[in-house]
Amino acid sequence: MDSLTDFTEAQDPFALFARWFADASASEINDPEAMTLATVDETGLPDARILLCKGVDAQGVVFYGNVESAKGRELAASPMAAALFHWKSLRRQARFRGPVSPMPEAEIDAYFASRPRQSRIGAWASQQSRPLESRAALEAAVEAAAKRFGDGAIPRPPYWRGWRLAPLQIEFWHDGAFRLHDRVLFSRADVEQPWERRRLYP
Repeated sequence: MDSLTDFTEAQDPFALFARWFADASASEINDPEAMTLATVDETGLPDARILLCKGVDAQGVVFYGNVESAKGRELAASPMAAALFHWKSLRRQARFRGPVSPMPEAEIDAYFASRPRQSRIGAWASQQSRPLESRAALEAAVEAAAKRFGDGAIPRPPYWRGWRLAPLQIEFWHDGAFRLHDRVLFSRADVEQPWERRRLYP
C-alpha cells in the first residue's frame, strides 16, 4: 500500500504510522523522531516541548526523561498528554492523545544503558527544569559526574524514567492545495476497544 495515496483507507493506525515514519526517516534532514509533547500544569495551563520519541508500537508512544522536570511533575499530577509529529518535508502530521503511564523498570534500564556515555553522565549532572546560575555551573556538574564514575559503569539515576502514551486518538494529516487537506481520525473509548475511523473536514 502506498503510504500517502491510500492512507485515508487504512484500518490500522499503528501500521500507517510505521509507514509514515519510514518515509520521514528517509526524507527528514534532522530528527524524524522529534515530537511535540503537550501536558498541563497544576493550574490547567498547557505546556509543550519538543523531545525525541524512542519508540511507537501497538502499545503506544515511548519517551524518557527526568521525573523531577516540568513534564515529569505535570505527568505525575495529570497523566494525560498529546504528542505531535510534524514532518515538514513531507507536509504531514500525526497526532496522538491519551493517558500516560510509567514504563517498566527493566525497559528503562535497558534503554538508559544504550545511551552514549556522555548522555548518561549528563543525566546525572542536569537538574532538569530547575534554575541554573550559569553555563559554567552546568559544565562543572558534568565534570563532577564524569569524575564520580570514572571508567566504570554509569547506573540510571533514580529520577530518570520512561513513559508510554497509550493513544485514544490518532490523527493523520496531509497538506493539500488551497487548504483542502486530508485528515483521518482514529479513535477508541479505551485501549481495549477497536478503532473507529472517520475523515475530517480540513
